[in-house]
Amino acid sequence: MSNTQTTSSPYKAESNPQQSVSGPLRTEDWWAVWIGLGIIVVAYLLFASGTSIKWLAVAPAKWASIGQASSDLVQHLPNYIALFVLFAILFGIAAAALGQRATQFLPGFLAVFVLSTLIFVAGAWVNSSTYNLEPPLIALALGLVVSNLVTLPAWLVPALRVEFYIKVGIVLLGATLPFTLLVWAGPVAIGQATIVSLITFFVIFLAARALGLDKRFAAVLGVGGAVCGVSAAIAIAGAVRAKREQASVAITLVVVWAIVMVFALPFASRSFGLPTGVAGAWIGTSEFADAAGIAAAQAYGDLARHAGNAIAGAPEASLQAFTLMKVVGRDIWIGIWAFVLAIVATTRWDRGEAGAVKTETTAKEIWTRFPKFVIGFLIASALVTWIGSHYSLAQYRSVVTPAFVAPITALRTWAFTFCFLSIGLTTRLGRLSATGAKPFLAFTAGVVVNVVIGYLLSVHVFSAYWSSLGQ
Repeated sequence: MSNTQTTSSPYKAESNPQQSVSGPLRTEDWWAVWIGLGIIVVAYLLFASGTSIKWLAVAPAKWASIGQASSDLVQHLPNYIALFVLFAILFGIAAAALGQRATQFLPGFLAVFVLSTLIFVAGAWVNSSTYNLEPPLIALALGLVVSNLVTLPAWLVPALRVEFYIKVGIVLLGATLPFTLLVWAGPVAIGQATIVSLITFFVIFLAARALGLDKRFAAVLGVGGAVCGVSAAIAIAGAVRAKREQASVAITLVVVWAIVMVFALPFASRSFGLPTGVAGAWIGTSEFADAAGIAAAQAYGDLARHAGNAIAGAPEASLQAFTLMKVVGRDIWIGIWAFVLAIVATTRWDRGEAGAVKTETTAKEIWTRFPKFVIGFLIASALVTWIGSHYSLAQYRSVVTPAFVAPITALRTWAFTFCFLSIGLTTRLGRLSATGAKPFLAFTAGVVVNVVIGYLLSVHVFSAYWSSLGQ
């Protein structure tokens, strides 16, 4: 995370794509893999020995009065302290390995943890679903209000590591998404993602060029809208050697539209009466950032959980469909677009430019740009599939889920909440005014196409697949 509140992007801490060559202990992606898989392995070893990490994976109970909420907090205070210590050690070690002093990270993380706990408590109110006060949306809204009304203290900013928290959460998410589901729905997700990625890119790219924007800038905007928002904008900016300020503008547009979609897509999905799996696929096709999309998908799943039969589908299906669409389907296009556009830039765009330096483009670019945390996600999914193969479906639901999967799900939710809160606390809405009208218009054209195509594919073309998730 950036060390000041005035940086051009709230996602500044995301690793430069080129850093992946520095080894598995020097990037956020790999540390997310080690932390996520480490938690899953320890959870399994305890489960296999007859115990569980359930005591550690604490979450507030439902409450109807402030007295009930306070009593539950006091009763489980040792659990919360132990959980903070665990996260502080794991994230602190990773931060130190990534070049940040633990003494800079820990004070801010304590504040993030306390605020996240209060957000969890607010989300446990018995009437929270009535007013759409789900923890992801509370975290995001609270952070936005605070960051746009006051200046954050310098000691808090180093702990607002948006990308790191979401990557850890995605690896943990793999433990709740069996590999058999990836095999079954993965081809559908990749096919749908391919359609969206190609169409959205060319709409934004051609609109930007028609408005007179530089082709490198148009490429950064196009991939930022077509694939994975911030990660894509950073990767493509490096691949085509775009200007730093062009990447910053693209990131700002991604963040602003991602936040809009966090609130708009769950509301629209509920208005249309979409099943959880279908809504998750639409969100995964239409959102521009993993963190924001997960917030929207999880919020819709929580709505379904509290709405009884008003929303069809299993609550977890919303997050599962989003993950298949966004993490498995769209995110893999980062490396593909970086590879293709690097070739185009070096063989065509650089030609004739004064001082142009020809750079070698090989298949290694795909690995360089590939989001490594996806590997952890797939390993986690395969591990849980192997564990589940030793049980019948009834045993899995009655034994494995409550003692092994449910605690990991709770820890995943904590990591996501850290991320959502960090997004809000690092997003300054005033940055949008500095982007200019032309980039905004070009990107917005892609937004419209993204949402419409995502709806048609999710609700009509592939609805049978998405509606069946979680059943």
